[in-house]
Amino acid sequence: MKRAPEPLFPWTLGSQPSFSGGNAVQLLCGGDALFPAQIEAIDRAEHEVWLATYIFHDDEAGIATVEALRRAAQRGVRVRVVVDGFGAKASLAWLHQRLDDAGVALAVFRPIDRWWNWLHPGQLRRLHQKLCVVDGRIGFVGGINIIDDRVDLHHGRTETPRLDFAVSVGGPIVRHVEQAARAVWTRAWLGHDFGDEMRAMIRSASPGRRARRLMRRIRMPRGEHRRRDPDQLAPVRAAFVLRDNLRQRRTIERAYVEAIRGATARVDLITPYFYPGQRFRRALKDAARRGVQVRLLLQGKVDYRIAAVAAHALYEELLGHGVQIYEYTPAFLHAKICVVDNDWATIGSSNIDPLSLLLNLEANVVVRDAAFSGDVAREFDAAVALSRRVEQPERRGLRGMLGRALVAWVAYVYLRVAGATGRY
Repeated sequence: MKRAPEPLFPWTLGSQPSFSGGNAVQLLCGGDALFPAQIEAIDRAEHEVWLATYIFHDDEAGIATVEALRRAAQRGVRVRVVVDGFGAKASLAWLHQRLDDAGVALAVFRPIDRWWNWLHPGQLRRLHQKLCVVDGRIGFVGGINIIDDRVDLHHGRTETPRLDFAVSVGGPIVRHVEQAARAVWTRAWLGHDFGDEMRAMIRSASPGRRARRLMRRIRMPRGEHRRRDPDQLAPVRAAFVLRDNLRQRRTIERAYVEAIRGATARVDLITPYFYPGQRFRRALKDAARRGVQVRLLLQGKVDYRIAAVAAHALYEELLGHGVQIYEYTPAFLHAKICVVDNDWATIGSSNIDPLSLLLNLEANVVVRDAAFSGDVAREFDAAVALSRRVEQPERRGLRGMLGRALVAWVAYVYLRVAGATGRY
């Protein structure tokens, strides 16, 4: 059967997440599990590699990944990498030096070349996705940047690795992960020339020919040899959910809220940065009121003080409605996972805060499978066992009310400056 042609611009695909069966999903705990698996997949690549990340640091983990990308490109594999212009800014010169001469196409999403770049509101919308796809066969999605788990860019080296997770996926879901990686790389590769390119195409005497030239710049051929028979995979139902600032602006938030609203037994959520909007908070409080055990695991070892202040401003409200709050103290917390009841779980890059839910480009995998949800639940329970429970809110009365109002006002102003619209 003849395949339908790939869209020129992958971000024009449908905005609704869809579950598919026949997937294989494996939980990866930290960079110690992710990096060897991802590098092994890249070393086996025969046709193409897509990689998108917020941070790509020049430490041991970054060097090992760069060398794998170089080896792939040098044996004829087409390799496309996109990094965020802010998150990877300190490593850009090194990345270009190591990747350009090997034939790796490195794109930078919203580069910050001059200080006045920050005056553009769009610069507040960053690439926060962590994606890798090899030969359309295997994908990696999660919250783990390409940086050693024991290295923090602001606090130096730590003895205990940060808590973080990713998943490896196989089956029909990989196609959606690849489309997302293609889309963000394409947006970054075209960069500020996108508008000029479109205008030139419209004015051209041969727009079709110019469009084909553009497509050759940004597209890689896809082949049937890269698709695995779903019957060869575990029958796991999974969906790839995206936040792209285009058609899929609130897909991740909607997936969370709908799952929490349907919870009957438990909602366990880990996120380092927590300042959800009214709808999300209402879903958590309503679940606790129904008798659902709702547990939040947040940062105990703080990396950004302002983020901690925002989360603490909500403690009194949530604790008063029966939500349990724990703070993870052994190390920095960077995980973004949630498990609902015994058959719904998500892992990805999205925090539960305005940056992730309204501004940044994010990507999560949602899994409907009891065995996988059990794996996530066990990791949650193990982390909670190492954490301290918040028994009483830190602020009460007028002071707490004023604190919440101030945080809400700051968040409102920030979002409006960034161009976010709608209620939060």
